[in-house]
Order: sequence, then structure tokens, then C-alpha cells
Amino acid sequence: MKAIKEIYKVDGMSCTACAASVNSMLSAVDGVISANVNFANQTVLVEFDPEKAPLKKLEEAVSKIGYNLITDKNLMADEDAREARRLKQARINLVASFSFAIPVFVISMFIPRLPYRSWIMLFLSCPVMFWFGREFFVIAWKRARFLSTNMDTLVAMGSGTAFLFSFYNTLFPLTHESMGMGSNMYYEAAVVIISFILLGRYLEERARSKTSTAIRKLMNLGVKTARVIRNGEEKEVLISKVRIGDVVIIRPGEKIPVDGHVTEGESLIDESMITGESVPVVKRSGDQLIGATMNQTGSLLMIAEKVGDQTVLAQIIRLVQEAQGSRAPVQKTVDRIASVFVPVVMIIAVLTFFTWLLFFPGLGFIHAITTAVSVLIIACPCALGLATPTAIIVGLGKAAEHGILIKDAQSLETFCKVDLIVLDKTGTITTGKPTVSEVKWDESVLKITDDIPFISAAVAAIECRSEHPYAGALIEYFNAEPLAGNTVEGFESITGKGVSAAYGGNLYHIGSPTYLIGNGCMVAEELAGYSQMIRKQAFSVVYIARNHKVVAVAAISDSIKPGSAGAVQELKEMGIEVNMLSGDSVAISSQIASKTGIDFFKAEASPLEKSEYIYKPETGIGPESRNGRRRDQ
Repeated sequence: MKAIKEIYKVDGMSCTACAASVNSMLSAVDGVISANVNFANQTVLVEFDPEKAPLKKLEEAVSKIGYNLITDKNLMADEDAREARRLKQARINLVASFSFAIPVFVISMFIPRLPYRSWIMLFLSCPVMFWFGREFFVIAWKRARFLSTNMDTLVAMGSGTAFLFSFYNTLFPLTHESMGMGSNMYYEAAVVIISFILLGRYLEERARSKTSTAIRKLMNLGVKTARVIRNGEEKEVLISKVRIGDVVIIRPGEKIPVDGHVTEGESLIDESMITGESVPVVKRSGDQLIGATMNQTGSLLMIAEKVGDQTVLAQIIRLVQEAQGSRAPVQKTVDRIASVFVPVVMIIAVLTFFTWLLFFPGLGFIHAITTAVSVLIIACPCALGLATPTAIIVGLGKAAEHGILIKDAQSLETFCKVDLIVLDKTGTITTGKPTVSEVKWDESVLKITDDIPFISAAVAAIECRSEHPYAGALIEYFNAEPLAGNTVEGFESITGKGVSAAYGGNLYHIGSPTYLIGNGCMVAEELAGYSQMIRKQAFSVVYIARNHKVVAVAAISDSIKPGSAGAVQELKEMGIEVNMLSGDSVAISSQIASKTGIDFFKAEASPLEKSEYIYKPETGIGPESRNGRRRDQ
């Protein structure tokens, strides 16, 4: 059977040493090709042969060392709720732990002669040790059963030894005093260590929660239910129940539920989330539809061809999950160090104990114990294991908040070496929103000053009934109040072409040149010449006709963001070459590239072609393709 790749959640990991243990256990299972555990988001990406390594076998391998591998898709789908519960519990443990630790610290450091001082500190330390910090001791015990250690082992040994040592001195204070030494107490060290580690755990959970936002937003792009026709009846079913071959109904304003093709109807579909194309495209019978794109105007019937994990959106989500599940080279180095860090610290603590006991016997057994405990305490808050994965996941999360999805952790680490940046056009360089750049009026209309306000009011009123994205641009530009006593009558819309209606006793046609000319509208030579000129400049053209005579031509474009040209210039000054990819036409892409100072671009590119542009030197960006000319394919 062919090997598959899956991402599963792992519960119970508390440090990179835990991740290393899970990684090694899974990698050792027969049938597992590779395992990549990411401590930061508590997941593992496993490539395995399901016949040789069934899920039960993987779960058992992980459970042997005290962790849980969650392979049930339903449980994984409830991750948001579980994550919220974990974050809430981490916050409660943190606040409660510090509320007990701070009084212990104050008494220990600043009130040396308080009556019953040691007993008060013991009483305040017990909740921190045996309730809020109990997970350290539970995990350390589980690991010890398999002769394994992690950061929790250090925390448990350091804080536990400090607590037991102090507890002994509380019960038998005369033991130390008889040797000429004070009854030393380390309650504050034990509880403060646990409290600060709980602080780190809370910050880690919060960072992980924020980073998951990118995945959740992608998942929310999809729909929860779909209307299908089965046995001649229309039924609303959960999206997970849609089957290949189902006939699906999509109404205006709804998202396409799954991937497939149109069998009946005609409509404008906004595919900007996939193609980057700012203008919706017309879909008719036989045309392909992509799940999560928006149906804008008409009703459609479609045949479901890809459902569940096979849809384009599901594949995008999977790519982002794999990116967050990856590890940077520096993190792999840290993992190797962390795997031996705990045993090394324990060995050093033992050597410290025997060194003081053998070479300084006059100081006694208690002093040797004290120095050994000091080594464990100092090593407990190991920033090495905590900081690296947290820094990576925070970096990925912050980027996601700004709309930047990073391929993997290695890309994040090596970004400082980048000498070439490839930008998408729509929504990145441009606003992604069509706007009217200019309107050219017919000379005869300009001579009649009352005509322009009247026509402007007519255009605004008629376009208010249209759902085409250019309608919003025209309404915003003309921005005219309806004239009293005039209403829109006989409104008619032809999907993807234009609209017609009567207003104030005049018949108006607004839309593409072919639509107006096809309806018998006459255009003056001057306006026709202007139309050809702005088309060459990559503008879209909208004709406005009154009583079958074109009176104005509107030039519409996707405007460039105010800071785009400046950003491109700054990147160039940093020695970074800038390329642009776009699903738009060559003319439009060339115009945008010229205005922003971008030297290389690829137009009319599908998502697959954009990927090839990046990855394949023979068709994409490679030394042989960067020849100093604009790429105008």
C-alpha cells in the first residue's frame, strides 16, 4: 500500500526533550518512513505505511512513554475548544501559584524572625508543590518508568529536593544547629521555580493559541453545509456528508461548498482567494468551480468532483499545517542538545555532591546535599528548550497576523539571506478593489452642463441594482443623489456583460463595449480612440450609453497601494530583487510592474504556474531566466 502523510496532535509534551522522545519512538515503529514532531504546536507529521503501521500501533508506541497521540479526526476538529481550556487552566495555575509563592518569597527574604516562620512557608508551599505544579512530578515519574528524562525531570528533582530538604529542617531543626549551621530553608526556591516555569508554560500556550489563528481563518473560509439533490429531493447536509457525484445547488451570495463543475446556470464567481484575480469571472455549464469561492449573481447547479481532504482549500490548509509542523535547523540543534541536557545536569549534580563530600568532609553531608540541590535548581528554568520553539511559533504567528504565511520554520530562519522576493499582485501590490480612474465624456454632452449631473445620477441609481464589482466602483465615482421624481424602471442584467434600464424617460446601457455595440449603441470616433488607448494601458473599459448613444467611457483599474512603490524601492536598495506574479493579463501586469519599479513579472499565471515559477529553474526564477528583461509571458 502506498505511504501516506498525516498530521496528528500529541498531548502531554512539555519540552523539546519530550518531542525528541516521541519522534524517536515513532521513527522506530516498523512501517514509519519519517516522523517530524513539532513541540511548538504539539503536532507530529508522520509518513507511514498504514498496512505495516496501523494507527493503533502508532498510538501504543507514543503511550508507552506517557503521551497521547490523537488520531481521531473528530477529536482533532475540537482542537479550538481544547486549546481554550488549556490556556484557561494555564492562566489559573499561574495566578494561583504566584499568589502563594510571593508570600513565601517575602517571608524567606525579608522576615527572618517571624514566629512559626518555617511552618507558615511549608503551609503556603504545599498547594504549589502538590496541586499547581503536580504535572511536573507526574510527567517526571512517567518518564522515569522508561528510564527517560526531560525538563520536567529537572524541575521535579530541583524543586522536590529543595522542598524535602526544607521540610526535613522544619521537622528537625536541631540537626543543622548541632553542626553549627543554621536551619536553611529553600521553600521559596522550590515554589518560585515552579511559578516561573508555569509562567513560561502560559506564555507558550498563548503563543500557540495565537499562531493557530492562521489555520482557523483558513478553515473558516469553507462552508458548514451544502444543498444537494438526492432521489429528486433537495436536502441540506453537512459538508462532510457531500459525496462525489452529488448535484449541489448554489444560490446567489453563497460560497461554493466543494470542487466540481457547473451543469446548469450562469453566474459571476469571485475566485480572488485562489487566483488573485480581482474581477469575478463568468462561469457557465462545463466550467470548473473551486470550493470556498463566492457565487455573486446567479443560481448554479454543479456536480461535486472533489470533497473533504481532496479540495483545493483542504490542500492549502494542509500545506500551512505542514509549515507550522516543520522545524528550523537551529531548533534541530537545540533538540539534540536538549536530549542530553537533562542527563548531563543530573550527572553534574551527583559529581558536585561527591566532590564536596570527599574533598571537603569538614563541611558535612548536609552541605554536599545543598550544593547538589543548587545545581539542579539553577538548571531548572532551562530557557534553551523553551525559547527556541516559542520564538519560532511566535514568528510564524506574527507573520500570519499580517497576512504572511511562511512555508516552514527553515524559511523563517534563512529569510535574512534572501536576495529575491516574489510578490503576488492582487491584494499585495494592489488594493484588490476596482476603482474608476478617469471618465471621458462625449464632447456634445459636455456642452450641455445639466446633462452630466443627470447622467451621473442615472448611472449611480442603475448600478445600485447591479451585483457586478464594477458597479461599486461606478457608484463611488459618480456618487450622485437620485433626482426627485425619477426611478429606475425595466432593469435588466446580463451576467458578465452589462445592464440596461430606463431612468428619467431615457434608456441607458452600461457595460462592456461588445455588449453596448451588440445592443445597437453608437460610439463617437473620439471615444472609440480613447477606449483603445486606455486598454493598452491595462485599464478595463465600461461604456455608458443614453438612448443608444455612448456618452461616456469609464477607465477602471485595480489601484496600487500607496506604499507599494516605496516598498519595492526599499527592497531594491537592500540588494533584493523583486518579481511579481499575477493571474491578470499581460497588459495589466506590465502596467503595475512599470508603475512600481518591478523589473520581472509573470502574467496570466494559474496557482500551479506560480508554483512552477518559484520551484523550476527552467520555467521559473533561475539564473538563466533572470536576463535583465521583463518577463512578459
